[in-house]
Amino acid sequence: MRLWTRDLVLIILVNLCVFTNHIMSLSTFPFFIQSLGGTEAVAGMCAAAFSLIAVIVRPFVGWWLDNGVRRVALAIGLVLMGLAPLGYVFVPTMSLAIALRMVHGVGLSFSNSTTATVASDVICRPRFAEGMGYFGMATALASAIAPALGLSLMEGCGFKVLYAVASTIAVVGLVLFSFVNAPRVDVPRKKLDLCAIINRDSLPASVTMLVFMFTFGALENFVAIYAAENGLPSGSIYFLVMSGMLLLVRVTLGRLVDERGEAPFVYTCNAAMLVAFLLLAFVPGTVAYVLSAALAGYAFGGLEPALQSMAVHTSTDETRGSANSTFLCGYDIGYGLGGGVAGVLISAFGYSAMWSVVSLACVVAVLVYLFWARR
Repeated sequence: MRLWTRDLVLIILVNLCVFTNHIMSLSTFPFFIQSLGGTEAVAGMCAAAFSLIAVIVRPFVGWWLDNGVRRVALAIGLVLMGLAPLGYVFVPTMSLAIALRMVHGVGLSFSNSTTATVASDVICRPRFAEGMGYFGMATALASAIAPALGLSLMEGCGFKVLYAVASTIAVVGLVLFSFVNAPRVDVPRKKLDLCAIINRDSLPASVTMLVFMFTFGALENFVAIYAAENGLPSGSIYFLVMSGMLLLVRVTLGRLVDERGEAPFVYTCNAAMLVAFLLLAFVPGTVAYVLSAALAGYAFGGLEPALQSMAVHTSTDETRGSANSTFLCGYDIGYGLGGGVAGVLISAFGYSAMWSVVSLACVVAVLVYLFWARR
């Protein structure tokens, strides 16, 4: 069956805009907090606050999407993602920066829940995991482009230009989405039921992703500062290598999930991320640093589409939104807790101890999958 359509290409481009805006802000926000007098612990708290509000909002976004709403939800998300970065520089105080970071989290909840659901609408089911892997290429490209772009703009032009560019990218995403002709989803209107807005069928995959995302939350928030403080190549180099590997995995291995299921990726990707963290903790040096980036790229590049396919594959038109939002809730909770825990560990014990402790999340993720999720 035909996989590539005009609407799939457009929604991938919109998702690229969403994640470029998000990751540009993400990779530079700890530096912005430091410029306001904050510490790594405060930066970690901001990551946790960002994810907390996203988790609270996502189930309601999923309920809205299950009622057939697509365009309004994404428009709200992209507008908020455009306004929040401007607020960072026009009201540069610690308390308002944290509040605006939470607004940014709301915007991301609306935006990527909707783009994932629209992608689920337009991808043919027999090639679903392969299609979601290609959809995830937007995340890979953003992870490659955005940290380097954000750090370069921050160092060369300052925070005002950096966040103005991030806002402009959100506007571009909104314009691109206006050209998407996603299938009309006619579903019976569902009343808001707080007991039903979490999709139970997608919980096993979502919880496995939640535990794994402790590692990614720590990595994306602190590897750039770690590199700067330890005389290693720029954090943008780490993200570039990681994203190159991530993109390669999603282009070449996505079809394997449709053929063999998610299990091979759960085991090998968690093993790769475990080694990546142990290299950062115990093998200082440029070669280990670059190898860690490649392993992390394989880990995230393989595991996210595999588990998202597992979470969404059994959903219907009436539950596709809640399945995506539940999975992304797991993503956000793990990411936020990972960033928050990492910041506290760094302040108390240093980077080596933090990388070592957070790496244990990979072991726990495999155990969760082995004894619960795979059943």
